[in-house]
Formats: sequence, structure tokens, C-alpha cells
Amino acid sequence: MSVADSRRQDTAEAAVRARPPRAVRFVRHLWRLIMLAAFVAIVAFGVGFLWFVGNVPTDEVTIDRPADGIVVLTGGASRIADAMELLAAGRGKRLLISGVHPTTSSSELARLSPAYGRWMTCCVDLGHAAVNTTGNAIETEQWVTDRGFHSVIVVTSNYHMPRTMAELRRRMPDVALVPFPVVTDKMRSEAWWSSPPTAKLLFSEYLKYIVAQVRFRVGAASAAASVSGRRAA
Repeated sequence: MSVADSRRQDTAEAAVRARPPRAVRFVRHLWRLIMLAAFVAIVAFGVGFLWFVGNVPTDEVTIDRPADGIVVLTGGASRIADAMELLAAGRGKRLLISGVHPTTSSSELARLSPAYGRWMTCCVDLGHAAVNTTGNAIETEQWVTDRGFHSVIVVTSNYHMPRTMAELRRRMPDVALVPFPVVTDKMRSEAWWSSPPTAKLLFSEYLKYIVAQVRFRVGAASAAASVSGRRAA
């Protein structure tokens, strides 16, 4: 063997010895894929949050056409007052206040809103069963079905509106839903990124919105699998 051939053989053997074992290469490759997936997930999460914030209404709307009914979800400032104003203006035949505390009665609410006592007596229904947004949607669906309504004005805080509409549309796809977002003066006058409490509120609501969307998709997939199983049987 020539000196050149011997050197080439030594170089090849050294390269083989220097090459990491297959298991090590696999772990390194897997780690790179995990890091890439994590980076993509973080970017997607951030973009999704910006999309969510962009879809949160920043101005209250004007309702030009009346609907069959009005539903307001308790839990935020000015929600009930704005809903009562809509009812008094003839924007709906009846109002459902969803998520009312079990011990709260119509007479107590009437005392809190004396200007709307007449409408509170004749045209307001209280829903005591709901304890969260999903419960609000169930309560509203039952109320709409019982009343035979085909259109509903939905009153809730602006940051809560995307998740509320998603929950309601899932349960009432054939009912026309008109959002009426309640916007506080603070959220109207300040940029969300300049206010830590507002940013925290929006981020928390975004997480809840994601959880709701995942629940919808899991439920739809389970229902489809159940239907396929029954057909196969």
C-alpha cells in the first residue's frame, strides 16, 4: 500500500471514529425538531393574540334594527344598564339577564334601576342557572327556544364578546346574533399595551377563548366519530 493510500485510509477511519453514534444523531435531530416546533408555536400564539385583540371591539355600536330578544351576561360594569336601555328603546321584545345570582330577584334589580322599573316588571326574565359563559349559552338557547325567537341582541363586555359569540353560535347556528359590546371609558381611551391590568385581562380572555375553541373541535370530532361508528354498526 502506498503512503497516499495509507493516509486516505487513516483519514476515513478517523472520520468514522469522529462521527457520533446513530442514537446520538437521532436525539440531536429530535431536539432540533422540538425547538423548531416550540418556536413556531410561540409565534403562532403571539400572532393569534394580536388577532384576538384586533377583533375585540373598541367602540359601542348603534342598533338600527330591532331583534326578537335581548340577552345580557352578568359580570361586567354597565352591561345590565345598557341592555335595559336597548329594551326601553324597543330594540327587543324581552330581555334575558343570564347568570343572575340565585338570591337576586326582579324586585331587587328594579330598585337598583328605578328608571326601568316598568320594563323590569313586564319584559325581563332572570336566568339563575349559568355560572360561566358556557352556562350563559345553554341558558340563552333554552330561553330563545321557549320564546320562539329568531334574532337576539347580545350584550356583554367588549373583551368577552368573541368567546360569547363563539359559544352562542355553536349552540344556535340558525339564530341571528347581533353583538352589542360594552366598552368602558378606560378601554376606549387607553391603548391596551400601556395598561398592565387591561393587557392581563385580554391575555386571560384569549386563553379562555383558545380553550373554548379546542373544546368545540374535540366535541365535533367525538360527535363525528360517534356517528361514523353507528353507521358502521
